Amino acid sequence: MKTVLITGASSGYGRETALYFHSQGWNVIATMRTPRAGVLPESDRLRVVELDVTEPRTITAAFEAAGPIDVLVNNAGVPSISVFEGTSMARVREVFETNTFGVMATTQAVLPQFRERGSGVVVNVTSSVVLGHMPLSAVYKASKMAIEGFTASLALELAPFGVQAKTVQPGACLTTNFAANATKGASLDELVPVPYAPWAKKAMGDFTGQDLFTKESDVAETVWRAVHDTTGQLRFPAGPDAVSLSQAK
Repeated sequence: MKTVLITGASSGYGRETALYFHSQGWNVIATMRTPRAGVLPESDRLRVVELDVTEPRTITAAFEAAGPIDVLVNNAGVPSISVFEGTSMARVREVFETNTFGVMATTQAVLPQFRERGSGVVVNVTSSVVLGHMPLSAVYKASKMAIEGFTASLALELAPFGVQAKTVQPGACLTTNFAANATKGASLDELVPVPYAPWAKKAMGDFTGQDLFTKESDVAETVWRAVHDTTGQLRFPAGPDAVSLSQAK
């Protein structure tokens, strides 16, 4: 029986991915910054473990608690919606600490066991923002584009050892807490410098008025497909909007 470790499994894509792999008979290590009861069903094949990707101590402890795993899904991420001019550098660093350096840290922690065993898959969840030009996402997109480049090079380094690295690119989902977390409870007016306000409101209206959106299940199923793919495909868009963007690109 195989084992997957998923970061950011308390909600959204991470939680749905944990449920999906569990339903397929896998052992699941569902990690989250603040473990809490009731988020996932009780099962002898599902364990909830503390892991904050920005805290090296918890990364080490989580992998020790998990034992041997077959797949790492780097799902934990910090969303961000803002005009760059009005974004503090502290916020920029916060986004990169989780979305970029956190992914690198957990990946580096798992690679020795994958390399020594001669198998394993790293799936890095990025975003459909890497597929097109989207407003109010300069910082977020930069953090995810970094992981796209990181994964592409990593895949070449790992191939001689039978280890794979891939990305899953979810589209926009209306049923997650992305927008609320991205703005940290602030309104668009509070986040956008006055000169940008008319343009930003129109951009947000165009975004929310689009026809295609992604469901959590789209992402979970795409992660599953990426893990089991044997064609050498590197990038996997998830959700109809992401697929459309990928095809247009």
